[in-house]
Amino acid sequence: MSIVVTGATGHLGRLVIDELLATVPAQRIAAVVRDKEKAADLAARGVELRIADYSEPESLAGAFRAGDRVLLISGSEVGQRVAQHTAVVEAAKAAGVAQLAYTGVLGGPDADFLLAAEHKVTEQRILESGLPYTFLRHGWYTENYTGNLAPVLEHNAVVASAGEGRVASATRADYAAAAAAVLTGDGHLGKAYELSGDVAWSFAEYAAELSRQTGRTIAYTNVPAEAHLGILTGAGVPEPFAEVLVDVDAAVGRGLLAGTTGDLARLSGRPTTPLADSVAAALATA
Repeated sequence: MSIVVTGATGHLGRLVIDELLATVPAQRIAAVVRDKEKAADLAARGVELRIADYSEPESLAGAFRAGDRVLLISGSEVGQRVAQHTAVVEAAKAAGVAQLAYTGVLGGPDADFLLAAEHKVTEQRILESGLPYTFLRHGWYTENYTGNLAPVLEHNAVVASAGEGRVASATRADYAAAAAAVLTGDGHLGKAYELSGDVAWSFAEYAAELSRQTGRTIAYTNVPAEAHLGILTGAGVPEPFAEVLVDVDAAVGRGLLAGTTGDLARLSGRPTTPLADSVAAALATA
């Protein structure tokens, strides 16, 4: 039996591998990757590489073994994920894995924003498969905001269309720690965890924290959804994805990403990373 992480060379996947290696022998960990070269560092640490691609179902036939505990990290190609995830679910079922954990979205079937649609269908496919499952419903990553500070610092403005909505974000490392705990622990089968940060913050508070740490005056500029869409497309974001981002801000405005359930801290065994710490880390490399 192995603990298998799909999408293992992505930002989240690598962090999950790091967490696992802290407590699990490398020979018990397998990484499902598309590119062997990109995973050379994982192989050098003793992790088994299994080469497969979500978009090539035939390649997934050798990705899993009977009794494996598997983390399906959701794909990044919006619009293609239902087919990709279904291929993984079918391969996992054929192999007879002991657990399929899936990184979905906060709110699960109750989430009504565009980005949630494919996650909801994937959860349903997993339920229909009859596989032992664990749903890890992720809230927002703090890095979604701190990972691209250049335009914020250039214009001294945080621009969004979320009104006074709040975001209970956490870092990828926080979510990775929870995933590792679920993959290595017991009592998680048939569970759905709503994962989010310990504290929900507003965009005005985010701008204030940036101001405090930079010594500048950085303001939150709330704009109408249509104007926000124009700003994003004008900056080169493809319109379909820009529409998804604006829709997420609308969800934030409705309070759908503000929940602080405590599940993430309980699973990881530690408080989630404060926004101030994430801002400081991002500014150090900006």
